[in-house]
Amino acid sequence: MRLQHWLTRAVLGFGMTMLIGVGGMQAQSSATIHFDAASKVFRIDAAGTTYAFGINDAGQLQSLYWGEQIGKDDHLSAAHRMAGVASFDSAETTTPNEYAGWGGGLFVEPALKASFADGNRDVVLTYVSHSIRGNELTVRMKDVSLALTVDLHYTVNPGTGIVGRSAVITNDTNTPITIEQAAAATWNLPHGTDYSLRYLTGRWAGEWNLQKQNILPGMTVLESRRGSTGHQNNPWFAIERGEQADEESGDVWFGALAWSGSWRITVEQDQLQQIRITGGYNSFDFSYKLLPGKQLQTPIFYGGYSHHGIGEASRMLHRFELSSILPQAPMPKPRPVVYNSWEATEFAVTEAGQESLAEKAASIGVERFVMDDGWFGQRKDDHAGLGDWYVNQQKFPNGLKPLIDKVHSLGMDFGLWVEPEMVNPDSDLYRKHPDWVLNFTGRPRSEARNQLVLNLARKDVREYVFSFLDDLLSHNQIAFLKWDYNRNWSEPGWPAVAPDEQKAVYIEYVNNLYGILRELRAKHPQVEIESCSGGGGRVDLGILGLTDEVWPSDNTDPFDRLRIQDGFTYAYTPGVMMAWVTDSPNWVNERTTSVAYRFLSSMQGSLGVGANLDKWQPADFATAKEMIAAYKQVRETVQHGSLYRLISPRDGSEASVTESVALDRSQAVLFTFLHSSQMGYPFPRVFLRGLDPQQRYRISAIHGAMAKDTPVEASGSYWMAHGVDVAMRGDMQAAAFRFDSSSNTNPSR
Repeated sequence: MRLQHWLTRAVLGFGMTMLIGVGGMQAQSSATIHFDAASKVFRIDAAGTTYAFGINDAGQLQSLYWGEQIGKDDHLSAAHRMAGVASFDSAETTTPNEYAGWGGGLFVEPALKASFADGNRDVVLTYVSHSIRGNELTVRMKDVSLALTVDLHYTVNPGTGIVGRSAVITNDTNTPITIEQAAAATWNLPHGTDYSLRYLTGRWAGEWNLQKQNILPGMTVLESRRGSTGHQNNPWFAIERGEQADEESGDVWFGALAWSGSWRITVEQDQLQQIRITGGYNSFDFSYKLLPGKQLQTPIFYGGYSHHGIGEASRMLHRFELSSILPQAPMPKPRPVVYNSWEATEFAVTEAGQESLAEKAASIGVERFVMDDGWFGQRKDDHAGLGDWYVNQQKFPNGLKPLIDKVHSLGMDFGLWVEPEMVNPDSDLYRKHPDWVLNFTGRPRSEARNQLVLNLARKDVREYVFSFLDDLLSHNQIAFLKWDYNRNWSEPGWPAVAPDEQKAVYIEYVNNLYGILRELRAKHPQVEIESCSGGGGRVDLGILGLTDEVWPSDNTDPFDRLRIQDGFTYAYTPGVMMAWVTDSPNWVNERTTSVAYRFLSSMQGSLGVGANLDKWQPADFATAKEMIAAYKQVRETVQHGSLYRLISPRDGSEASVTESVALDRSQAVLFTFLHSSQMGYPFPRVFLRGLDPQQRYRISAIHGAMAKDTPVEASGSYWMAHGVDVAMRGDMQAAAFRFDSSSNTNPSR
C-alpha cells in the first residue's frame, strides 16, 4: 500500500524538530532506537517517552514498557512469556504480544487471522531478524511452519515521541492465502483497574462528541463499517490512568489510525486486567486473497504518551499533524479566509450571481472564493448530473474563465466544489456505465441523496476520475478543490472480479482514492484540497496526509460549533478545521446570534464565510471586515499554535473558553463565550496557560471588554496565576482578546 510508505517517509524526513512542551518551550529533540543483543530488548526513546518490547523465550515479540522516558542507563529485563491461568488460558493469551496471529491457543483479539489453501487457520509468528535505519525499525516475523512472513515497521517522530506502527504481510507459499483480519498494531498497557477510555462519536450535523467510560473486563469496539471513516466513530482513542487525570495532568496514552476506509479499533481488558488496543482494517465483511509472492500492507496506527494530561496529548498530536502528516509539512501555510457560495445560491449558480457575490466577499477581506455545487452537467438539484463533469453552458456560456478572471481581478484565488466518487442514475455517465457503481448482481441498488457510489477500485473508474479532475485543473486557474463525499456505501459488490476477490474492494478503493489525490498534487502542486463528507464523515490521518483542510460538520450553528470544535481538537489540529460564518437564524436550530458571535466562534479554526451576502446590511459588512482584519493578525497563532481548552462547552456548560499560544510564546489569543447569564453571577475568571512567565504581555480587545481594573500590561505569570475577568452578561455573548509580548517586534504576525 503505497500511501503508507509515503507517510513513513514523511515521518522519517521530519528529522530534528521542535518539541513544544507543557509551557510551550522550544527545544531541539532527537530520537534513538536501540537493540540490546544480550537481553533481546528493543527500545525507542524520543521526546520524554520510552517504548520497549523484547523477544521472549518462545521467540515472540512481547511488549515491555510504554510511558514516561526512563533513564538511559536503566536496563529493561528480558521478555518472558507470562504463565497461563489454569488450563483455560494459555501463555499465548496472557502474554502481551506486539503482533499476535490467531493460533496456538490465543483467545484475545488477534492482529492477524488467515486461512490457508489446505484448511489450516493456525498462525503463530516468531522473530526472524531486524534492521534499524535512523528513526525506523523493521522486525521480520514468520509463521512457525509456513512461509507467511510479517514485517513490522516502527517509526518515531523525534519532536513528540509518537510512534507509527504498520505491518507488511507477505505470502511466500505456493498457494493463495486468505487474510481475514489484519491489524496495523496492538498497543499494550500494564494491568490495572483505574483506566478510562475517551473516544469520539457522532452523526451528521452532530459530530465530535467526546465520550468517556471506565475500562472494564471485556472489549469495547470502535469502528466504521461504512466503506469510509464515518461520522459515528472516529479512529482516535485516548486512555487515562487514575482518578485525577484532567486537561493538564495525568498519564494519557493516545492513538490514531491513518486509514480512510472501514476500520476497527478494539480496547480490551483481559482476564489478568491487562489492556490491549488493536487497530487496523475492519474484519467485518472482510477478506483479502493474497496470491503467492504478493504483499498486503496495513495502514499506520500512530500512538503517543503524555504525562501532562489530555490537553498536552492533543497538543502533541497537533504538532505531529502539522509537522509530519499534512502535505505542506513541516511548515504549512496559514489557511486563507474563504467565501463559499452554497448557502447563498445552492444549485442556482450563474456567472453574474457568482461575480456579484465575489465582489461582496472581496470587500470584507476574503482571500479565496469557492463556487459550490451546481456548475456542471445538467445539475439543477441533487437528482441529476453527478458524474458529468463538464461546465453547464446555460449557466456559464463561456466556461469558467470569465468568473475566474473576475475573482482574480478582485485579489482572490478561485476554488471549486466537486464530488468525484459519486454518480446520479440520471446522468450520462451512469447511462453509459451502469456497471461502474458498487453493486451486487441482480440486487437493488440503494440510493442515498439520489446518488450511487462509483467503484473506485476499478482501474477504468480510477482513470476516469483522475482524467476529468486533471483536465479541469489543467484548463482552469483553480487553486482549491472542495472534495465532497455525501453518502456511505451500500451493496459493496465488485462483480467484475472473481467472487473470492470481491471483498478486496474495501482496500483497493481507498488505495485508488489516495493514488488519485497523490497524482493530482504532484501534477498540480499549486492546488489545495479540502476533505468533506457531509461534514466530518471522512476525517483521519490517512486523508489528512493528502489534503490541506477538512470540513468538521455541516452544522454551522455557532453555539453548536463550540462543542463540535471542542471535540474535534482532541484528535485534530485547529489548523485544518474549517469553520464558516453563516446566516442567522441558523438553519439547524433557528437560533439567532450576532455577526460578532458567529465570527468569534469560527475564528477558533480556519475562518470561512458561507452566509448569503446579498442579504447582509451595511453594518454586517462593517463588522465582518473588522473581524477578518483582526483574524489575519492572529491566525498563525490560532492555526499553528498551542491550544488550551480552558473551559469546556460540554455537559450543559454556560461558558466556553479557548486559548491559543504562539509557538514562540510571543502572542496568545483568548476566545470566551457565554450561553446565558444566571442569577446575576459574573462570567468565570479565566486563568491563561502556556505563556512565558517572565515576559510582559499587553492586552488588546478583538471584541468585547475586560473588567475595568484589568491592567493594560502584565507578566505572563500574572495572566496565568491572577487571571482575568471578562465583562460579559446576557444571552449568546462572545468576546476575544489578544495578548502580545512587549518584545514581539511583529505583533501583526
